[in-house]
Amino acid sequence: MTEEKNDQQPDHNLFDPAEMFEWMTEANERYQAVIQQFISQNEGGTSETSSSIFNDMGENFQQLGQQLAANPMVMFDEQMSLMQGQMHLWQNTVRELLGQKDVEAVIEPARDDRRFNDPEWSENLIYKFIKQSYLLQSRGVLNVVNGVEGLEDHTRQQVDFYTRQLVNAHSPSNSLFTNPEVIRRTLETRGQNLLKGMKQLSSDMKQSAEGLNVTMTDASAFTLGENVATTPGQVVFQNKLIQLIQYQPTTEKQYKTPLLIVPPWINKYYILDLRESNSLVKWLTDQGHSVFIISWVNPGPEMRDYGWSEYMNQGTLAAMDAVKEQTGEADVNLLSYCIGGTLTASTVAYLAATKQDKRVKSVTYMATLQDFSDPGEISVFINEASLRGMEKQLDTTGYLDGRVMAFSFNLLRENDLFWSFYINNYLKGERPAAFDLLYWNTDGTNMPAAMHKFYLRNMYQHNRLIQPGGIEVDGVKIDISQIKTPAYFISTIQDHIAKWKSTYTGAQVHSGPVKFVLSGSGHIAGVVNPPNKVKYGYWTNDLIAETPDAWFAGADKHEGSWWPDWQEWITSNKYADPASQVAARDPNKGKLKVIEAAPGSYVKLKITDVIGTKKAQAEKPKAEEAKAEEPKVTEPKTSEVKAAQPSTAKPKAKTVKAKMPKAK
Repeated sequence: MTEEKNDQQPDHNLFDPAEMFEWMTEANERYQAVIQQFISQNEGGTSETSSSIFNDMGENFQQLGQQLAANPMVMFDEQMSLMQGQMHLWQNTVRELLGQKDVEAVIEPARDDRRFNDPEWSENLIYKFIKQSYLLQSRGVLNVVNGVEGLEDHTRQQVDFYTRQLVNAHSPSNSLFTNPEVIRRTLETRGQNLLKGMKQLSSDMKQSAEGLNVTMTDASAFTLGENVATTPGQVVFQNKLIQLIQYQPTTEKQYKTPLLIVPPWINKYYILDLRESNSLVKWLTDQGHSVFIISWVNPGPEMRDYGWSEYMNQGTLAAMDAVKEQTGEADVNLLSYCIGGTLTASTVAYLAATKQDKRVKSVTYMATLQDFSDPGEISVFINEASLRGMEKQLDTTGYLDGRVMAFSFNLLRENDLFWSFYINNYLKGERPAAFDLLYWNTDGTNMPAAMHKFYLRNMYQHNRLIQPGGIEVDGVKIDISQIKTPAYFISTIQDHIAKWKSTYTGAQVHSGPVKFVLSGSGHIAGVVNPPNKVKYGYWTNDLIAETPDAWFAGADKHEGSWWPDWQEWITSNKYADPASQVAARDPNKGKLKVIEAAPGSYVKLKITDVIGTKKAQAEKPKAEEAKAEEPKVTEPKTSEVKAAQPSTAKPKAKTVKAKMPKAK
């Protein structure tokens, strides 16, 4: 069918056999295309990571079955409760059929459950019955899992997670035949929504690695440097791992001590510079800071050997060297976020161990874990079997595909971040709206094999960073308890990635002056919370109490954003001294030669730019083997900053198998 016909309003009173035949033919073609795409993507079989996860899931449910067999009353009690609930539901349904009004529902969705918001779920007797029947059965299944005794905590957490995935996948809202909104749309469009949905599904499958990366936003609506990552600046330094951006000043004077931001390399730096109205980068520049930010490269297989030490040496330390050369200042204020904060803590501990801690005047950690004893729901993916399978795959590919990581993170909030888009895109046939935050969220990055293995083993599995001498970086054992650098911790109360009570331990361990602040909302919104929005609020307490609960009990609530509180902290303590300012630093007039305008070229590298298509990936192993015998190259010292030319420094005593695309 043509697009013109698709856009016409159909006459629902007419039945055209020719049109129906045409629709069915097109539907069959698109269905076959989706099936072929699925077969093509799975020709190589299940990956090592997926196989280990499935095996682990099977073992966990086997343990659940054994415990249920040992204590069958849990199942029996829940079955009786379910039968009573179903009987009550049938009785209510009969009462409504007989015309009785205001019959109270047997069970209702949770307040934040938006799957059943359509009025027909509550007004239409059939859908009302389907909804309540599903909710009763879901509650029963989850209660059985939660009620079983004898499971280890980690096993229980995994069983609960997998059970939740299965239960939510079977929601009637996810089905064409039991979702009233989808049925209405199908009748209104005579099935055009399903044709569009199958086309979008096929497209999304082509763009996915493992799992299904559902399109969340209209990516065509965004261009880096135009309507996201918009703050003016210049790339003044780069090496193989990073580009360093210095932002154009917006004040006549700037604080003498420059500010270096260390963002996460899971996703890209511009979460802190989405648009002018919510850009932390722009706000900091407007406060008079000389703002620099690291833009991490999107690594491919040739960077497989880049680990924690390389990210410190060629990342934070290289950036600090470049800032020093550009400004002439011997020290910096560091502001870090998420995994960038974990690396920053390691770096500051390394500087303390090597008697270089004066290079950092203050350090800020935004939503940063340093104690991984309770890392939140992401720990469901962390166990020996899963790690072994993942490491085998990393050894083969040289990197963790960022699309796989994004799919895993989306499953932590599956109804909001997967199924809602599944329904919208594939069943309703709609295109998602343009939303800058979701554009950033889907603009994924890879992780080098060495980095990912180190991070998962040492942080998530063994929690070694919190242990004195537990981590060795560049040959030096570090101890974060020896960090005397003044620190500001900002965490968020609803964070499911870096739980605030876990981040609080970092504030307790540091031995210098520490301020801990708790923002409202979650991992992103609680951090990227500009003052002009007057949202969420934050809590402060000048004391570092013995427990996070004790700290919170003594904390004061404030309205609005935590950003001004941070500014007051850094200026009142003279880490950014209002009495010691310099003429605004123009990046075009510094000692380092400008390479290109912000946001730079590294941030524009997509996953497919660095690893190619799925077909190309299948051909990589032979090419990698052919390059395996290349001579090793030792990198120069990080202090030898080369401003005029991009650095080609490589990890110490590591084999680098190919070059990344150069900045344009």
